[in-house]
Amino acid sequence: MAVASMLGNLARAWYWIVLRGLFAVLFGIFAFIWPGITLAALVLVWGVYAIADGVMALIAAYTMHEEGKPMASLIVVGILGIAAGIVTFLWPGMTALVLLLFIASWAVLMGIFEIAAAIRLRKHIENEWLLGLSGLVSILFGVLMFLQPGAGALAVIWLIGSFAIFFGILLIALGFRLKGLASRLATGGTPVGAHR
Repeated sequence: MAVASMLGNLARAWYWIVLRGLFAVLFGIFAFIWPGITLAALVLVWGVYAIADGVMALIAAYTMHEEGKPMASLIVVGILGIAAGIVTFLWPGMTALVLLLFIASWAVLMGIFEIAAAIRLRKHIENEWLLGLSGLVSILFGVLMFLQPGAGALAVIWLIGSFAIFFGILLIALGFRLKGLASRLATGGTPVGAHR
């Protein structure tokens, strides 16, 4: 019964995951449309994105209860996003290298917690691998940025934009898979967890 309740909550909150994905894609498109954006503007735009993503992750965590409690891994992702966004606003004059390392750290931590969430959900939903893959992409992105800290400003903007678009597409796909689960549950279908 606890699994069915968690699945119902998770499926009904599919649109929060889609919104996170849409924000990521919009941020990525913004980075490509204005490749000559100044570092100060990029910091502010990224700060807004990180805060918005964090807020949506927290809302999703409290909407998707697991055994009567909010999903801890999504709470951590939300807090990390909001904290990262606030830091960028408190320190808008940071250098390109500091911004790069900051975003890389955020991506790695977020990826770890998204993989943890995917592992917890693997027995309960189909295509949980999309969440795990988005976490892996985040970690790889962060590691790549750590390995290439001296990349030019334009390359950094394009790398951040590419990551945001790909990450967003994965979240949108996961959200729509959860929407399908919501439809199956609403019509009396059997959740995946019932078969394992």
